[in-house]
Amino acid sequence: MEAIGNVILFCAFAFLLAALFNRRRHDPPLPPGPRGIPLIGSLPFLQADLHAHFARLARAHGPIFSLRLGGKLAVVISSPAIAREVLRDHDAVFANRDVPAAGRIIAYGGDAEIAWSPNGPTWRMLRRVCVREMLGPAGLDAVYALRRREVRASVERIRSRAGSAVDVGVEMFLATMNVVTRTLWGSTLEDGDEGDERSIEVGREFRKLVAEITELLGRPNVSDFFPAVAWMDLQGIQRQMRMLLRRFDQIFEEIIEMRKRKKQDGGRGEDFLEMMLRLEKEGGDGKTPFTMTNVKALLMDMVVGATETSSNTVEWAMAEIVRKPEILRRVQAELNSVVGRDAVVEESHISRLPYLAAVIKEVLRLHPALPLMVPHCPSATCVIGGYTVPAGARVFVNVWAIHRDPEIWQDPLEFRPERFAGGGEAGKRSWDFSGNDFRYLPFGSGRRICAGMVMAERMVAYMVATLVHSFEWQAVEGNKEAAEEEDMEEKFGIVMKKARPLVLVPTPTLAREDLYLQAMLWK
Repeated sequence: MEAIGNVILFCAFAFLLAALFNRRRHDPPLPPGPRGIPLIGSLPFLQADLHAHFARLARAHGPIFSLRLGGKLAVVISSPAIAREVLRDHDAVFANRDVPAAGRIIAYGGDAEIAWSPNGPTWRMLRRVCVREMLGPAGLDAVYALRRREVRASVERIRSRAGSAVDVGVEMFLATMNVVTRTLWGSTLEDGDEGDERSIEVGREFRKLVAEITELLGRPNVSDFFPAVAWMDLQGIQRQMRMLLRRFDQIFEEIIEMRKRKKQDGGRGEDFLEMMLRLEKEGGDGKTPFTMTNVKALLMDMVVGATETSSNTVEWAMAEIVRKPEILRRVQAELNSVVGRDAVVEESHISRLPYLAAVIKEVLRLHPALPLMVPHCPSATCVIGGYTVPAGARVFVNVWAIHRDPEIWQDPLEFRPERFAGGGEAGKRSWDFSGNDFRYLPFGSGRRICAGMVMAERMVAYMVATLVHSFEWQAVEGNKEAAEEEDMEEKFGIVMKKARPLVLVPTPTLAREDLYLQAMLWK
């Protein structure tokens, strides 16, 4: 926020006329909210925990409020009823994105992939391709062997470090990254011995790159609040994002060239990257063009969008389970009953683990991966909750606040999986991830609901079940009190993560040593 303060004087004159113009009256009026300061609005008062800050403002101004952020009007939604108006009743109007300057860079222009592209033929074609070929149930079933191999490889790595401290987030990021990349183009970024230290280091370095992207996307940027000066990049955020894009683009170029050569040499069957390259060569689906930029932008979508969100959710789940021994024992008992100690967890077991499913749902209630979702942008002025929401506004749906609303949830700050189990708060309702119940929206709702929802649901449940079934987890010696009271402090960003890494010591629990060595059998 210091950089914003440094450019106040520069921006004041440039936006004086715009501010006067925006004083025109609306009927109905704009949503209520803090008055702010002329020209710069509420920018100086934004707090680092933006999701919680917005929740506090909602308590003062109501479930729909607005605040001026420089030259932008932000509207924040914090109730299921108003979220329904935005995401269902007026879904088509709110189906576009307010693309931040940094997002436009990392997304190859912002109109070539799924996350930021405007609603239209290109976005529909891209989503259809991804869901049909990779992210739908049939596509995921076809590559289960790849997921299994990488999860079992992760078990091998952890087994080799039994009795030592393990950074759970790093391990899960490496496993998720390898699943995603192997599904996309048939190999991992470091295809050596899965258990070696170099593989772990590559995962740690790659996680740092992805974390830098999500951190930049979530950082307040003068270029977004005052678009007329975006070209100056006063905070250097666009410059940093261009550097990250160059690093990823080089990786993608090398992988694409390697895949083209393998195909020419008569390589194996078509993977997702080869399918995209074929579509690019054909020029699209006959109605909408598909270019090499689309290929790389979708690779970026998958690598960045699927890795950190899933691995962070697994880390949150393990943190919550380990600090609640009674929950841990119940999950272990369910796994022992369904899987047993002389076998390993398979995805086919997941549907028979209802308490584990309740745990995952409760994790996503307290710790939604995207606490404010990806901001929506109405294509036309619309009346929502009795107030005018102008075209072009930045609309946040505060899922984090809805999930912690005491008027909706009993003891909302308590981690209580039973609320999603039979006879819990749900009653006869089947809480799922479909976005049809606007009290529970971990993956959003409407046409912009997360395209990777099915993959994330499978991966998170599979990895949590495997970790709990294969190992006993203890806090690092000398830090047990901290683990019991685990400070579940959040670090806000476009993706929610733990402020402090979860470091635990694993002890193998399976009946036979060979059960930890099964990844080699699936190569």
